[in-house]
Amino acid sequence: MPSHYRIERWKGSGGPEPATLSSILASEGYSVFQWTDAPGAVYDVHSHNNDQSHWIISGTLELNVESAGKFLLAAGDRDFMPAGTDHSTEVIGDEPVVYLIGGK
Repeated sequence: MPSHYRIERWKGSGGPEPATLSSILASEGYSVFQWTDAPGAVYDVHSHNNDQSHWIISGTLELNVESAGKFLLAAGDRDFMPAGTDHSTEVIGDEPVVYLIGGK
């Protein structure tokens, strides 16, 4: 793995604004799209061939990142996932998780 997985916790006032977050991701060189997963959705261990950043708009997503640990991301939280990082995910709770995915 070329660099390390990391997260940033939401420190903004109020809830995250999707258009603003999308603009930030784009300014950092990411191609951005919005994604929604239903409550209970699970993705088994996989990796991506590009660097990704997931920015949660609403709901809670659990990521189990090999060699880094298990993390809960809630509204406003963001991660930075290097290409080739093995991970699995699960939507936690009764609310869908809506998030932005940036790839580069």
